[in-house]
Amino acid sequence: MVAPGRSVAERDCGHAGLFVMHRRQFTGHLAAALAGGALLPRQPFAGSLRAPARLPDLSGERLNGHIKALAEFGANPQGGVSRVAYSDWDKAGRAHVTQLMRLANLEVSVDIAGNIWGRRAGTDPNLKPLVFGSHIDSVPNGGNYDGTVGSLSSIEVAHALAEQNIRTRHPIEVVIWANEEGGLFGSRAVSGQLKADELSKVSWSGKTIAQGMDFLGGYSFHMDNAARKRGDIAAYIELHIEQGGTLERDKVDIGVVQGIVGIHRWDVTITGVQNHAGTTPMDQRHDAMLSGARFVEMVNRVVRAEPGRQVGTVGRLEAFPGAPNVIPGKVVCILEMRDLDAAKIARLHTMIMAEALKIGQMNGTSFSFEKVHEDVAAMSDSGIRRVIDAAAKELKLSTREMPSGAGHDAQSMAMLGPMGMIFIPSIGGISHSPKEFSKPEDIERGARVLMGAVLAADKIA
Repeated sequence: MVAPGRSVAERDCGHAGLFVMHRRQFTGHLAAALAGGALLPRQPFAGSLRAPARLPDLSGERLNGHIKALAEFGANPQGGVSRVAYSDWDKAGRAHVTQLMRLANLEVSVDIAGNIWGRRAGTDPNLKPLVFGSHIDSVPNGGNYDGTVGSLSSIEVAHALAEQNIRTRHPIEVVIWANEEGGLFGSRAVSGQLKADELSKVSWSGKTIAQGMDFLGGYSFHMDNAARKRGDIAAYIELHIEQGGTLERDKVDIGVVQGIVGIHRWDVTITGVQNHAGTTPMDQRHDAMLSGARFVEMVNRVVRAEPGRQVGTVGRLEAFPGAPNVIPGKVVCILEMRDLDAAKIARLHTMIMAEALKIGQMNGTSFSFEKVHEDVAAMSDSGIRRVIDAAAKELKLSTREMPSGAGHDAQSMAMLGPMGMIFIPSIGGISHSPKEFSKPEDIERGARVLMGAVLAADKIA
């Protein structure tokens, strides 16, 4: 057992006995692949913002080859991956990237929450680390680029620096987060946002969060010691696919992320009167489904009535008892709202509740709302944005500042230090789908911008 607060380097993903199921198949994949919120109260980055005039070279061919190889871990018939967090394929994929990190001359360890860290010392032992990375877990029936591009590009940057014997002033830490798709569990553990009662939640793998963390080599029973403190990092930079169609549509090479939206979710319960569908006259019904249908339309209307980039979605709706000859007596749905401005979300939610009350009075039903999830919005650091923009401009790439409508581990890391994100185009704006795709040349450009941003940050942080 590793005592609380002690290094867990010996529990990395590459040790013997890693695979629980399909061991031969996983080993074959590994051999073949390897062969082939709130910001710190500090001033933003300042000083010289120019990336180095001549960046160290990196291998786009190697990077895209690694992306193709990782796609074998959890490949599905539709052409994407089902590598959900804490699954056997997730564990095998993490063993694969662990080996890539070692080849990049990184010292690899696994933390309490199951996150993989690859560290290389800097020339100044008094400086805090520059952290960059992403995740490799997917949604069910997902794609090959979400998270993977940022993770493997980060490893490629570290690999290229090692090949050319380039030492940074700061230590560098490449991180592969655990269970990003299920709710930023790995990064929220590190930022201190993960609550103890969340460890009993069941993930897509069928394991609880605690079981999943332990499965990946973590120590969930020492979760109180997982968090880092504000100021423990010099900066965090994450490369990611846009997951929308703006960059491709407008022919922009690089998105410089302004901030990551807050995500708020409520369980909404609509209560009516269950009754016989054949014998109850239409004017005597208290139909929970009718109120549910009107609620979905109303949410769309209220959210669209105000200018801005806010979004509201009713993504799941279930009627009870769910029989064709029974008027539903209860409907349960989930309301999700996203925006950079928490006050706007609160204001729109108040309007939605008022409108729901009117619907209930009209149909003889009632509404109740229970908040079940909240990711706090996180603005990126203005200095990091300038560093990213300068790195792209040095490469003659076009840029645009834009918000992220999806959640990312970067918003957790904004609790610890200056944060920034780099977007590359997603073809057709498709993500969380086997059809998700980013061009190899766009991936290479993104990795080069990441390289430039890391090296520029190293000089001025």
